[in-house]
Amino acid sequence: MSTKTKPGNYFEDFRLGQEIIHATPRTVTEGDVALYTALFGSRFAINSSAPFAATLGLERAPLDSLLVFHLVFGKTVPDISLNAIANLGYAGGRFGQPVYPGDTLSTTSTVIGLRQNRDGQSGVVYVHSTGVNQRGEMVVDYRRWVMVRKRDQNAPAPESVVPELPEAVEVSELVVPYTLASGGYDLALAGSSHLWEDYEVGERIDHVDGMTIEEAEHMLATRLYQNTARVHFNQHVEKEGRFGRRIIYGGHIISLARSLSFNGLANALSVVAINGGRHTNPTFAGDTIYAWSEILGKMALPGRTDFGTLRIRTVATKDRPCHDFPSQSADGKYDPFVVLDFDYTVLMPRQA
Repeated sequence: MSTKTKPGNYFEDFRLGQEIIHATPRTVTEGDVALYTALFGSRFAINSSAPFAATLGLERAPLDSLLVFHLVFGKTVPDISLNAIANLGYAGGRFGQPVYPGDTLSTTSTVIGLRQNRDGQSGVVYVHSTGVNQRGEMVVDYRRWVMVRKRDQNAPAPESVVPELPEAVEVSELVVPYTLASGGYDLALAGSSHLWEDYEVGERIDHVDGMTIEEAEHMLATRLYQNTARVHFNQHVEKEGRFGRRIIYGGHIISLARSLSFNGLANALSVVAINGGRHTNPTFAGDTIYAWSEILGKMALPGRTDFGTLRIRTVATKDRPCHDFPSQSADGKYDPFVVLDFDYTVLMPRQA
């Protein structure tokens, strides 16, 4: 029998310090941008309009930060999470150079931690992944951890190593690719009059709108980003799994929440850091996603008066509007309707 096919890595196949070069490089097209808009309904002006992007010193409209994340993340799946049970979280993510149609992205990862679960049937793999363009410039760099099945439950457990992960990305580490002349930012075209100074730490925003996930949409997105994890991709296998059906790819929920956040955060030009995030409950086709956000912090950029940063926590729910800001109970357990708790940093123009 031929052994040319790859079954993907199981937990016992990973080694601390292991470096993985992921196949295959991906050249981004205008079609990717159009499909991303069709899937998630993103309305941010910088990604929608070349003339608007030019007012920020860019050559043309760049890809949405999270589209870049999906493309880079998808490269890692066949090697890291093909046999995953669940993607558990993110930390220490930074976005770098803007990505434009025509750029080619590739990804490498390093295993930075391993911890077998008590039941001996799976373990948690921690990786540090970096995506670069055709010039070798960083476009996104992040850590994530994922629960992966074991092939052989009798395989010995590795030494448990859990890496130290940053609570948040420091302002000094952020890449700010924009320049803004005084009075050059058009609030009407951006869709909101609220700038950096108008937000207060602790403020909560109900983004009001909801968006239902259709079966075809999440399957199209999974294929578009070449995410081959069986838990998202293969109903024939998953009908025998925990839920009897495919789970929606976690990044799909992040993009929906970001798109919904336009209503209240329209001037949040781009995501520049992923500080942390958890997928707290599974999501399935037919669920309707809502979102609310809390301002966790306001940080000025050293030497800059045109932009500031907001650290934002966005919580997404399924089949539950967010006017009462559902989150965690007193014992720290998440409301069963909460599906995402995402901590990230955005760039926002300041008042002239």
